[in-house]
Amino acid sequence: MGRTSGKKDLTDNDKRAIFVGRQNGLTTMTLAGMFGVTEACISQFLKRRKARDGSTNSQRTGRTRNQSKTHRPAIRREVFLNLKSPPSVSTVKRRLNAAGIMGRRPVKKPLISEKNRAARVKWVKEHLNWPRQDWNKILWSDECKFLLFGSDGIQWVRRPIGSRYHPKYQLPTVKHGGDSCMVWGAFSGSGIGPLHRVNCIMDKHVYKDILQNQMLPHLRVTGRGSVYQQDNNPKHTSLLVKDWFKSRRVNVMGWPSQPPDLNSIEHLWEELERRCANKKAKNCNEKFAQLLSEWNQIPMSTIDTLLNSMQRRCQAVIDARGFATKY
Repeated sequence: MGRTSGKKDLTDNDKRAIFVGRQNGLTTMTLAGMFGVTEACISQFLKRRKARDGSTNSQRTGRTRNQSKTHRPAIRREVFLNLKSPPSVSTVKRRLNAAGIMGRRPVKKPLISEKNRAARVKWVKEHLNWPRQDWNKILWSDECKFLLFGSDGIQWVRRPIGSRYHPKYQLPTVKHGGDSCMVWGAFSGSGIGPLHRVNCIMDKHVYKDILQNQMLPHLRVTGRGSVYQQDNNPKHTSLLVKDWFKSRRVNVMGWPSQPPDLNSIEHLWEELERRCANKKAKNCNEKFAQLLSEWNQIPMSTIDTLLNSMQRRCQAVIDARGFATKY
């Protein structure tokens, strides 16, 4: 990773992302390259964070940041100037609620580097004006893990009303495992495609078998000029898989890194999760049976809604300058 010359202040969102990335094993060199700062800058921030027991903001001189044009200055004056004694937690909560800054769960979105944000914007600009018939030709695919039980817990953040998807109030996430049932699925403008259970660790060889036995038969009935979509997972882009695509003359769609809000199948996973939310599963076999049953019942109207949203999704990425969107 290259070092940058010149000083760059880390935003609050950058700080949260750096902290999460470090917790998940990213090196200071990797983080420095992702955020365009020096390793020393990353190290100093992490040391300050540790010393302050979780604080990400250092005390700075100069004009106080104006977080809101109307509400927040009034809150500061009332809480910190007009009260004769230090305010209690409940008092601060009441003042924040009265100003419309409610306690909310932060939306979880993937950590997106500056380089990947630029690639996302480039991709959506190239596809912004695609008509629906072009999107119909895409066979969308992805893998997903469905937990058998449990949850990741609930976290909260205070934010103004209507600002849920602002990067400042998002909680960066990384993929992880657990007691779950892993599946591969696909769909196109023709409707729901296959849903295949993955019973082992998914490597390039397992993925190639899925392409041969699950994807290819469905792609052939999708229609002439069909294009296969996949993300940039290393097993998807391995030489073995590339050679397989070439030998089978499968057209593969160019895809930027970290674009879950552009892959419509992500919303099918959410739909599948909702449909199975109240169903208990004792083991992976039972869980997959539930998933497959509900998958096959997803109506064509849901597919139409997802594909009709692609232009809006592209525009949302442009408006967000490559950051994660509400989709």
